[in-house]
Amino acid sequence: MTVSVRDLRPEVRADVEGFVGVWHRALPYLVVTAEAVVHGATRAHPDAHARPLLAEENGEIIGTAQVGIAHDSPEPGQGFVNVYVHPERTRRGAGALLLRTAEEHLAAVGATTLFAWVLDEPDNRVFAERHGYRASRCAHFLRLDLANGTLPPLQALPPGVELRTAADFADDPRPLFELDAETTLDEPGDVDTEFTDYEAWLEETWRHPLNSHELTSVVLVDGRPAAFSAARTDGATRYGTTMTGSARAFRGRGLAKLAKNDSLHRARAAGYTEAFTGNDAGNGPMLAINKWFGYEVCATEVRHVRELG
Repeated sequence: MTVSVRDLRPEVRADVEGFVGVWHRALPYLVVTAEAVVHGATRAHPDAHARPLLAEENGEIIGTAQVGIAHDSPEPGQGFVNVYVHPERTRRGAGALLLRTAEEHLAAVGATTLFAWVLDEPDNRVFAERHGYRASRCAHFLRLDLANGTLPPLQALPPGVELRTAADFADDPRPLFELDAETTLDEPGDVDTEFTDYEAWLEETWRHPLNSHELTSVVLVDGRPAAFSAARTDGATRYGTTMTGSARAFRGRGLAKLAKNDSLHRARAAGYTEAFTGNDAGNGPMLAINKWFGYEVCATEVRHVRELG
């Protein structure tokens, strides 16, 4: 049996469904659909040099890799490669071949440092270390049972505070871009991110097919967006939070918690049964908020780093 690696063809449904199938088995805590995979493959910024890869064995897709450059980082040359193999198709060489192909591509487009998320399991960590990657920070996947869990009651709004949704900004989402950019600057992580390109944000984030503008809650203080909780869904049962935060001038007032609680209640009312999110292990305030909602850690990933050259 021979394993081969090739590029994902976003126009080929079997490729896209195979990609999603591997992710559903390897990362069941993510909200992902075929439409999201196609969007990521076709709408990525040119400077990202994105190259989604597939590993095949006898016509069966058994592995995937997300590959690219963090084009929105102020530090150039920050590459990423996230390899996932179907859990029942490991030890066939797919992971190593995906990694080698990704590294060659990233080196060719100017990457000097590579970052890889690795599930915190012994075999995966040994694989990463064997290929020259050293462990860095951790992050958790968290799950909340929306169907059977008990959410905190909705809070009364303080004076001057109102709740809106992202749909209310459909004609001009720039205020949400500015809020997202400010909160993202303070997210803990190995790679700093700066949102400076509004058009790129519109294409990659605002118009993402999983984004739910109706379930994304925005807190306004005296008419100014102050906090938000961004929601994505698979259109069926799964809801995910991709970012929750407050502008610096409004922190410490519980506004991010207010936004997330509103979004979760409306997601449950809309029929979503599972809620997922992810947090850096060092993000104590957000982990505390999610514990208050009833989220539980369901898996952990470890960021690994390798310097090229």
